[in-house]
Amino acid sequence: MDKGTRTKIQHYGEDYSKFLGAISPPIFEASNFAFSSYEEVEEHQEGKLKDKFTYTRGGNPTVRILENKIAMLEKGDACRAFSSGMGAITASILSLIKGGDHIVCLRGVYNPAYEFIDSYLSRFNVSSSFVEGKDLSDIESAIRPNTRVIYLESPNSLIFEVFDLREIARMARERGIYTIIDNTWATPYFQNPIEYGIDVVVHSASKYLGGHSDVVAGLVITSKELIKGVSRELNLIGSIIGPFEAWLILRGLRSLPSRMELHQNNAMKVAQYLENHPRVIKVNYPGLPSNPQHQLAISQLRGFSGLMSFELDGGEKELRKFVNNLKLFAIAVSWGGYESLIFPTGRGFPKDRKDKVKISPQLLRISVGLEDAEDLIEDLENAFKKAFD
Repeated sequence: MDKGTRTKIQHYGEDYSKFLGAISPPIFEASNFAFSSYEEVEEHQEGKLKDKFTYTRGGNPTVRILENKIAMLEKGDACRAFSSGMGAITASILSLIKGGDHIVCLRGVYNPAYEFIDSYLSRFNVSSSFVEGKDLSDIESAIRPNTRVIYLESPNSLIFEVFDLREIARMARERGIYTIIDNTWATPYFQNPIEYGIDVVVHSASKYLGGHSDVVAGLVITSKELIKGVSRELNLIGSIIGPFEAWLILRGLRSLPSRMELHQNNAMKVAQYLENHPRVIKVNYPGLPSNPQHQLAISQLRGFSGLMSFELDGGEKELRKFVNNLKLFAIAVSWGGYESLIFPTGRGFPKDRKDKVKISPQLLRISVGLEDAEDLIEDLENAFKKAFD
């Protein structure tokens, strides 16, 4: 990131003098905020008091610090915080579409986002097309006169493919189409899609931003103009983050640079180990120089996180034995915390979607945590030996 980002993460948007000198921002666990007078009510209703808090569904002091800090990190104008990543994803999409619109979506996105776009929105006469997307012509050919949004992940959620964000953003803007990207994998520490022309960035803050597997939250970052629609969805649907959850993410952000550097260093060692293992068919990690998309990746990303997948060279029996014999990798969904995790990705998706995305039944997703890399590799090696005895 830019020079001084580590310093900005610690101090941006915080004013000790407002909180009796408290170094850590207080948790404003309040639903309601009083007016000082009848006249102040009038001023607020006339839009003259921009920083006045009234009700936590619309805004909260602790949440506001988080939103301002994240907007700065993502190089956007404004941010709104949600109670989950899906709350952020759905609000960002709903803020831009209406009945009769069409969405183009990458085929390999997060499964609940795929389902929301594919089936949920069809109830409201919103159609969608899903494309592979590495070839820009795939996206271009899917665009219709009523296409309103292109929804992206880069890298994506399954096999961590990278997409040309500059060219996709250019293509969309020439046609008056909005772009939304889920930037959870990279975090704003390693990638800022708004710099490439992407309109809206969403995050599951439950992952690396929180970093401690103890909070569920989402974030939307965009322009001053588009944040108005996002705020409307937040206020009407009510998917608000609590002040305590916002404080937990603020606490997690303090160590984000150090954690992401360690996630990257550990993941690179694990990916190289797996790439050279005779029982691994393929490793999906754009940080590897051997990855066919590595050059595109380094042109967009400043670094690589700890999430990857790989295909095991074996059958169902070996797959089960391998997963069950791991000691340091817990079997769990989600990712981005301090701990290492593994999940049989092929088990997490409907069959019709696995066929479309070409997910191998032997695909395993691992989230490389903050343990010693040598211990993680030893754990994997022991599991390989027991699976293929």
